[in-house]
Amino acid sequence: MKLTEKKRKDILDAAIEEFREQGFPAARVNRIAELAGVSKRTLYKHFESKELLFQAITDILLEQIAAAPKLSYRPDAPLRDQLVAAVRDYVSHLNGEHYMGLNRLVMSELLRDQDLARAFLSKAAMQDGPIKALISGAMQAGALRQADPGFAAGQLLSMVKHFLVWPLFLMGAKAELDNDTVITDCVDMFLAFYGTER
Repeated sequence: MKLTEKKRKDILDAAIEEFREQGFPAARVNRIAELAGVSKRTLYKHFESKELLFQAITDILLEQIAAAPKLSYRPDAPLRDQLVAAVRDYVSHLNGEHYMGLNRLVMSELLRDQDLARAFLSKAAMQDGPIKALISGAMQAGALRQADPGFAAGQLLSMVKHFLVWPLFLMGAKAELDNDTVITDCVDMFLAFYGTER
């Protein structure tokens, strides 16, 4: 890693720490530079403002979402098993400590700044999530009835996140539920509505 890349990464890591501890409005650029071990001038060379630094952090979150491997529907395997495995991986990723912390940081600022929220959600909408791709493939193959794959994926994931992600995100504690039971129940409900096999 080049020195400039390392400094940029150090600045982003320090900004994440400062934003988590202080919140975006109270975060101080001097403190970020100090935590990163760089001068304020070096920080501003990489990021012209605190707002641009925060946008870079939102881009990291979006990159982590985009980095999830795309899933293809496999007609040789039961769709239910494919969906259960995909949703299990998705929940595990969302509930990971690094992702959860970054997500909390970004979401708290998006709630405060609607312009930033619109820009973030616009970028996020352009991403094709792995479960949407799996559902789209299953619809094309006739294993699921035709519908908007993004809307259908949103329905499935909203059910699952209600029980397995939001309690951890909001309260820092997992719901006292068995993950696999919740996931399989939600997949079964999804298939009861969208499945073509009756």
